[in-house]
Amino acid sequence: MTNTELKVKTNEGAYDLEASVKLIGQDLLVAIWGGEKPHIGAVSVAQPRPSLRDPKVTSATASVICLPGHKEDELAKATSEVLSAAFNTQVVVTAGIHWEDISEEGIQKVIRNSEILIDLILDKIVSLYP
Repeated sequence: MTNTELKVKTNEGAYDLEASVKLIGQDLLVAIWGGEKPHIGAVSVAQPRPSLRDPKVTSATASVICLPGHKEDELAKATSEVLSAAFNTQVVVTAGIHWEDISEEGIQKVIRNSEILIDLILDKIVSLYP
């Protein structure tokens, strides 16, 4: 497969997130950012494995590095595990989002947008993946 790069963005009107996805051979490299100060706050690396509940099902295991003071670890981990299991490949995800003085309601919108973003990534990649 040739190397392919694509971009996706949520369009919910508030607390939108963006992602760049690069296929490197069979593996995926994903950068997620958003907010007033995009950056790299966490990195997750996932690899597929048989599910512990049902070895016929593909799951994934991830390791995460979260930089001090950052909270993107859950987003990076969830994204890498979902994509790794879905496409049975190794996945690296970086995530860095920041809105100053975000409210609890805003945090919930970011979480929802992250779920939407993962779905957008899955939809875009499924047509490209073997």
